[in-house]
Amino acid sequence: MPLDRTLDLSSRQLRRLPVTACVFSELVKLYLSDNNLSSLPAELQGLKKLQLLALDFNCFEELPAAVCRLPQLSILYLGNNRLYRLPRELRELKELSTLWLETNCFTVFPKVVCELSNLKTLHLGYNQIRSLPKEFRRLEELRSIWLAGNHLTEFPPVLLEMHYLAVIDVDRNRINCFPGLSHMQGLKLVIYDHNPCVNAPAVAEGVRRVGRWADSPDNEQEDDGSKAVSETTAEVTEVNPEEECSFPIPLFWENIS
Repeated sequence: MPLDRTLDLSSRQLRRLPVTACVFSELVKLYLSDNNLSSLPAELQGLKKLQLLALDFNCFEELPAAVCRLPQLSILYLGNNRLYRLPRELRELKELSTLWLETNCFTVFPKVVCELSNLKTLHLGYNQIRSLPKEFRRLEELRSIWLAGNHLTEFPPVLLEMHYLAVIDVDRNRINCFPGLSHMQGLKLVIYDHNPCVNAPAVAEGVRRVGRWADSPDNEQEDDGSKAVSETTAEVTEVNPEEECSFPIPLFWENIS
């Protein structure tokens, strides 16, 4: 058993996970990133204390059933796979607080995500999602939503009801016009760059905007779009440094209590 209760089998060109890796019942973190995995053994569900599971940069088309039977799982990385749907059993992950689904094959938002009552951070960037369902408002613990690189043609109306959101990222979509966000009391950062928009979203004082006209007062936005944004990635990470990109996350970025 590793002394830090962490097992890192990333970048091993694995096509299957050795069952022997599932015998460490005290394991808390398991990294399987950057392999050739498309399935996992049923024995994985024996890791009852697992809190972090990294399956990003693999070949999964469906989420293995054993993943949905990890009662303590709080962070799940599934980015850069071939997923196009999620099983209903995902709702059994009552402790899940961070879910990464970026760069997959979703064309419709997976509604089972709306049943993850403890979810605080959701990454769904670089899929083909066109809208969010009304059930999304059930995620009352959600604080950051990352939707860059999708096919949104309007700012998702359901987000306007979620006043507790701190971070909204709709960069690189197809949104033409933004509604006012001044009423969202918890908002700290909104990223809306690379949209064919004619306005910037109006926000409350102290909220950071990243996009066209971000530095202009709401009543002085230039119609010709001549002002460019000078915000840097460093400014974005002031809100949450772990949310910067979709690459595997170094161990020191995790904070599991």
